[in-house]
Amino acid sequence: MPKKIKKITKKEKVKDNKSSQQVSPLMQNIMLPSRVVQQIAEEVGKAVSMSLLNVRRKRKAPSKKIENAILLDTSAIIDNRIFDLAKIGVFWGNFVVLESVLRELKAIADSKDDVKKERGRRAMKNLDEFKKTRGVKLIILNDEIQGIPVDEAIIKHAKKYSGRIITCDYNLSKKAKIGGVVSIDLYEMVNILKTQAIPGETFFVKVIQTGKGEGQGVGYLPDGTMIVVERGEQKMGKTVEVVVSRIIQTDAGKILFSKIK
Repeated sequence: MPKKIKKITKKEKVKDNKSSQQVSPLMQNIMLPSRVVQQIAEEVGKAVSMSLLNVRRKRKAPSKKIENAILLDTSAIIDNRIFDLAKIGVFWGNFVVLESVLRELKAIADSKDDVKKERGRRAMKNLDEFKKTRGVKLIILNDEIQGIPVDEAIIKHAKKYSGRIITCDYNLSKKAKIGGVVSIDLYEMVNILKTQAIPGETFFVKVIQTGKGEGQGVGYLPDGTMIVVERGEQKMGKTVEVVVSRIIQTDAGKILFSKIK
């Protein structure tokens, strides 16, 4: 009995044509169901896209190295002496201020306390003037690590750029040194630069206030060193010649004790 030949309708021809158009020539040569081949192609496409993305990230320019970086904290900027020292050449290099330090300065400048507000605004003004100083390079740097205390951010950036920290904050200076970072405390520097007096040396000093001891007067040398004058209370407001009798070293610096010559 002859086999019946199934007639292909017009609709079925159109359907077959559409399915053949949707499958690429590459898929037609693979002996797998078209749906499976399509899924494989999609996964390969995703993998290629991720690979290209990673290549672009690797090609991204590395962060620029800052030579001879000097990082300033909030206390050093408010103190202001660093700017004068830089102008006379004591410090030189690329001065770096983090964005987090600027935010601290702004918060102080916006304080409700009049004294803090004035200090903050003066610090911002001095920083801006310092930036415009000829021969000075001041870099405002974005914090690379967010959500950490400002002191830690300063130390981490100093380590990264092999830089130094200038501060008036005793704790920050000690913490940085423990972490292997060079830190210069301006107060410590000032004490080192004060007059190196010895017993028997003479000075002229103006007595401006009474001392804690009976009959004592107090004056100051040009560098700010305190000098206590025995029996100097009666010389209040006058400039006298004194002889250093002894020297006491304190955390705040040296105190000279003297007698009227």
